[in-house]
Amino acid sequence: MDVLELARWQFGITTVYHFLMVPLTIGLSVLVAGMQTAWVRTGEQRYYKMTKFWGKLLLVNFAMGVVTGIVQEFQFGMNWNAYSRFVGDVFGAPLAMEGLVAFFVESTFLGLWIFGWDRLPKKVHLACAWAFSLATVASAYFILAANSWMQHPVGVEFVNGKPTMNSIWAVLTNNTALAAIPHTIAGAFSVAAAFIVGVAAWHLWRKRKTDDEHRTAWRSSLRLGGWVGVVAFAVLAITGDTQGKLMFQQQPMKMASAEALCHTEQPASFSIIAIGDVARQNCEDVKTFNVPALLSFLAHNDFSTQVKGVEDLVTEYQAKYGTNYPNDPALGELAGKPIDYVPSLPVTYWGFRIMIGFGAISAGIGVLALWFTRRGRIPDTKWFPRIALLGIATPFIGNSAGWIFTEMGRQPFVVVPNPSGVDGVWMFTAQAVSNVTTGEVWTSLISLTTLYLALGVVELFLMRKYVRGGIDGVLPPPKDPKRDDDDALAFAY
Repeated sequence: MDVLELARWQFGITTVYHFLMVPLTIGLSVLVAGMQTAWVRTGEQRYYKMTKFWGKLLLVNFAMGVVTGIVQEFQFGMNWNAYSRFVGDVFGAPLAMEGLVAFFVESTFLGLWIFGWDRLPKKVHLACAWAFSLATVASAYFILAANSWMQHPVGVEFVNGKPTMNSIWAVLTNNTALAAIPHTIAGAFSVAAAFIVGVAAWHLWRKRKTDDEHRTAWRSSLRLGGWVGVVAFAVLAITGDTQGKLMFQQQPMKMASAEALCHTEQPASFSIIAIGDVARQNCEDVKTFNVPALLSFLAHNDFSTQVKGVEDLVTEYQAKYGTNYPNDPALGELAGKPIDYVPSLPVTYWGFRIMIGFGAISAGIGVLALWFTRRGRIPDTKWFPRIALLGIATPFIGNSAGWIFTEMGRQPFVVVPNPSGVDGVWMFTAQAVSNVTTGEVWTSLISLTTLYLALGVVELFLMRKYVRGGIDGVLPPPKDPKRDDDDALAFAY
C-alpha cells in the first residue's frame, strides 16, 4: 500500500474507534443530568441510585474518549499536513472554540461534579452536571461545524491559492452543519439508550428471584432507555431526511452511490436491497428490490424529480474539476493519472443500509423494553435480556456505518466543492497527504492500532467490572458516626 492508502487506513481506524466513545459520552451525560434533576426535585432514592451508577460508567467512558481523541488532532500534522495548511484558516476557529470554550467548561464542571458530592449544595452540584453535559453537546457542535465545512465549504474567499474565512457565522450556521448536528446528537442518545436498556435488563433478570432493593432503579432505567431509544430513532429519521435532500443538492455523487444508481432515472426508485456486485459502475449484473419513485421524493419532496446516476455524474465532474490529477510530484503515483470520481459503491451502498437497519433494530428493542415494563411489570422472559445485551452493539454499528458512509462517500475529495460556492475551494484527498514514507506511516499505524487495542481491553474490563458491581458498587460507604466528616473525601467514586 502507498502512503495515501496507509494514511487513510490509520485515520479511519483511530477515528472510528474514538467515535465509539463519543456518542455514549454525549448521550449519557445529558441523561445522567436528567436523572440527578429528578432526584433533586423529588428526593426519590431510585433517581439517586441511577445517577450514581450511570454516572460512574459515564466517567470511565469519558476518560477513555479523552485519551483516544488526543490522537485525532495530532494526525492532521502527522499524515495530513498539506490538508492542514489548506484548511487551517477555516478550521482554526471552530477547533479553538471547541478546546478553549466547550472542553474547558466540560472538564472543569465535570471535576466539580465528581468531587462535589456532599460538599456543594444540591442545586449547585446539579448545575455542574448540566454545565458539563451541555458543554459536551457544544463540543460536538464545533467539531461537526468543522466537518460540515469539508462537506460544504461556506464563509470563505479564495486568496493566494487557499480558502480564507470571511464569516465565522456562516461556518457555524452552515445548513449542512445544522442538519448534521441534530442527527448526530440523536444518534448519541440512541447509543446511550441501548446501553441503558441492555445493562438494566440484565440486572433485572439477574435479580429476578430475589427481593432486590434496587429493582425500582433498574426498572426506571429500563423504561427511560426504551423511551429515549424510540424518540431518538424518530428524530434520526426526520433529520436523516433533511440530510438526504441536502445531499441531493450538494453531493449528488454520494446520493447516487448510496443507491448504487448507475444510470439516471426520472422518477428514481429507492433500492431496498441489492443482489449482485454493486462495485461495477454500470450495475448490469445487479438486481434490486425497489420502491418506485421513493428516491425522487427523498431527494426533492416530489415523486417526479430526476436523480442523476453515477455514469452521468462522472462526465459532469470531469468537465468541472478535470479528468486527471495535476502533474505534481507530491502526488506520487497518482501524478497525472485519471481521477476516479466514484467512491467505493459497496461501502456507500451497504453502509447506508447498515446505518438504517441497525438503528431500526435498536429502536425495536426499545419498544420491547417499554412493552415488558408496562403497568408496573418486570421482564420475566429469558430471551429479552439476552437480546437487550446484544442490542447494545446495534446503535454503535449504525453510528459507525453512518460516518464511514459520510466520509467515504465524498471521495476523491477531502474538501468537497460547493456547487454554488467559491470557485477553487476544494481539495482532492490525494493532495492532502504529508510527504512521509510508507515505513513511517506503517510505524504509526501499527503503534496506534496496538495502543488502541490495549485501551479497548482496559475499557471493556472497567465497564464489565462496574456493570457487574451494580448500584452497590458505586454507592458511598455508610458514614461512621465516630468519624469526622471532614476526614473523608466526598468523592464517592
